[in-house]
Amino acid sequence: MALLKIEGLSQMFGGLTAVSDFKTEFQGNELMGLIGPNGAGKTTVFNIVSGFYKPTQGQIIFKDRAINGLKPHKVTGMGVARTFQNIRLWHDMSLLDNILISQHYNLGYNLFDLFTRNKRYIENEKRMKHIAMQLLEQLDLIQFIDERPKNLPYGIQRKIEIARALSVKPSLLLLDEPAAGLNSSDIQDLIKLIRWIHKEFDIAIWMIEHQMAVVMSLCSWIQVIDFGKTIAQGTPEEIQSNPAVIKAYLGDDKI
Repeated sequence: MALLKIEGLSQMFGGLTAVSDFKTEFQGNELMGLIGPNGAGKTTVFNIVSGFYKPTQGQIIFKDRAINGLKPHKVTGMGVARTFQNIRLWHDMSLLDNILISQHYNLGYNLFDLFTRNKRYIENEKRMKHIAMQLLEQLDLIQFIDERPKNLPYGIQRKIEIARALSVKPSLLLLDEPAAGLNSSDIQDLIKLIRWIHKEFDIAIWMIEHQMAVVMSLCSWIQVIDFGKTIAQGTPEEIQSNPAVIKAYLGDDKI
């Protein structure tokens, strides 16, 4: 059984075709890349898979269950977590609270438990805090536990967003341009972090990225889309020398 299987996925916005007949498959804990020029439809694919868009047509099967059109919190609950190109942290909340709030889909208690502070509430709060603290230790973020993200360097903010996604214990992690806005030193740290997460958490990682050094260093398989259509897929070596890919990025005169 494939972890994720996408077939015939298309997304229309009015008369615009953002994604056309897209397909891919994850058999296990692969680390794969999705690349293409700006506006190619990459983030639209992630938005569909994570439940932010309902596809115009096509099938998305995750863990042998169709997830087409499920709400984002339902998709998250099944084991799909994501980050965003533009960091979406709660900057006026502590780092710890940023991690804790990501577990709202799995609170384990209701409003009555919350207002009465009963045993179920206390036990579930302890469980969620334990998960958060353990994760912050693993990612070497514990020293920032009480800090507001807005007061931390951009590279640390990126790391916090990844930690928040990992706190839901996903089987599939979607990273949307994790290197965006990072300097060269931070990018090298990011490569090491993603490689460590892939091995330590034994999860599938699907990554959109414009920094080719990141993609080529990490991904074993890369899919390239342009104007919503897949134009190439293969190993990093095959993608680097593919004429269709070179044309999409650089134009006909560079072929």
